[in-house]
Amino acid sequence: MKIIIINGPNLNLLGKREPDVYGNETFEDYFKKLLNEFPDIKLDYYQSNIEGELINKLQEIGFEYDGIILNAAAYTHTSIGIGDAVKAIKSPVVEVHISNTFSRETFRHQSYISPNAKGIIIGFGLESYRLAIQSFLK
Repeated sequence: MKIIIINGPNLNLLGKREPDVYGNETFEDYFKKLLNEFPDIKLDYYQSNIEGELINKLQEIGFEYDGIILNAAAYTHTSIGIGDAVKAIKSPVVEVHISNTFSRETFRHQSYISPNAKGIIIGFGLESYRLAIQSFLK
């Protein structure tokens, strides 16, 4: 099984950025834990702060992976293009958010990804990614 995690803008700052919201662990450190926990899955990771690069990555891998875990971060709420890319590909996508977006600013309540996602996992911190991986194993 091949699964990729795609993270959007500012998630490269995990561990430094707003630790009260996002925690103190870097994503790279957390990803190493996932690799150890799921040795039978080919797990890949990609991060970009640039909307077009996220769309390009979705189009590049969206017909060959068994699952995509997508945290488009702020682009979730603004990018029709990313939403359209998720709709256009064949690989199932689980939308993930570290924080509970519904307990935050109102603009974060809208998602252009959700209508075409297999599912949504919101608000469980970095564990949201583990839950998303597990959703592909059932």
